[in-house]
Amino acid sequence: MNTKLIALPERAMDLAGKWGGDVMELVPRAGQWLDAGVKIGAVKTGGKVAMKFVRKYPVVAVATVVGAGALWYLARRKAKQAQNGDGRDAIEGSARRVPAKRASATKRPARKTTRATTTASE
Repeated sequence: MNTKLIALPERAMDLAGKWGGDVMELVPRAGQWLDAGVKIGAVKTGGKVAMKFVRKYPVVAVATVVGAGALWYLARRKAKQAQNGDGRDAIEGSARRVPAKRASATKRPARKTTRATTTASE
């Protein structure tokens, strides 16, 4: 019985060390959870403010969305042009100069114009 009493504090220390280690592992996660909660709260508050603004000034909100969409489209188009070489580089190849010739001075016959007359049917 004496050995059980001696082993009890050692066992308690082992359990405390085990559970304490697990709790300490949860502390960084708790910080992440708190950070995520703050972000969710900010999104909710921002959403409420945005909805009030949209209800009060719908034309400004639509113009802002259209402007943002246009900027996104232009940025995307510019990025694609940059990726494809911008289309301004010289094309390698060969060319042959063709001299321009004056057209002959032949006269064409005048066009006949016909006027379509319609008769009213009775």
